[in-house]
Amino acid sequence: MSEHISKQFDVELETARGKILAMAGLVEEQFRDAMRALETGDAEMIDKVIETENQVNTMHMEIDDDCMHIIARRQPAASDLRMVLTVNKVVNDLERIGDKACKIARRARLIYEGGRINVPRLSDLTYQSNIALTMLRTALDGFARLDPSVAGQVAREDIKLDEEFKAIQRQLITYMMEDPRTITLALEIIEIAKAIERVGDHAKNIAEYVVYLVKGIDVRHSPLEEIEKQAS
Repeated sequence: MSEHISKQFDVELETARGKILAMAGLVEEQFRDAMRALETGDAEMIDKVIETENQVNTMHMEIDDDCMHIIARRQPAASDLRMVLTVNKVVNDLERIGDKACKIARRARLIYEGGRINVPRLSDLTYQSNIALTMLRTALDGFARLDPSVAGQVAREDIKLDEEFKAIQRQLITYMMEDPRTITLALEIIEIAKAIERVGDHAKNIAEYVVYLVKGIDVRHSPLEEIEKQAS
């Protein structure tokens, strides 16, 4: 590859990384707005979250197209190919997080349109969402700095997030058993809690991709000890 083409390739890679970080910022804001909508029942905020999905989807397709053209034109090898593949994987997970934010917003609308003035277990959901948001920020910071060590930290937080979801689920099952009239509402809350838990899963995926990008090691589906070992 000539020096001129090499420089063009580097510019294209950095452009793709910049786009994905811009998309990440948008998705993070979308998730925060979804949780605020759940806390307040703000109809305009709910609409904003759902409308943002179109922008997220557009960015998703644009970055996918960039990756396809980079591979077709440059035929990258080794670490450069890993970068392109990682960008492609990260953008998919970001789009899924946007989907979960929309799901939370839509569930919030159903709850408040049903006449509720508050959301049961809201403090638990807020705590759960703060864990997921921290995981996402940590994973994206690792991607921006090419720091694989974040994978262990995010994987540990994912275990905590899973436990929080299970606790909320247990509490709401008890809630439904004690008063069958609460079943519909409780199921909505469980769906929201599950969506938040899935945001954490996608953040964990992003952190694991950074290990693959930097070290060429695939740690998906690995136990925590192995992730920490390979990420260090």
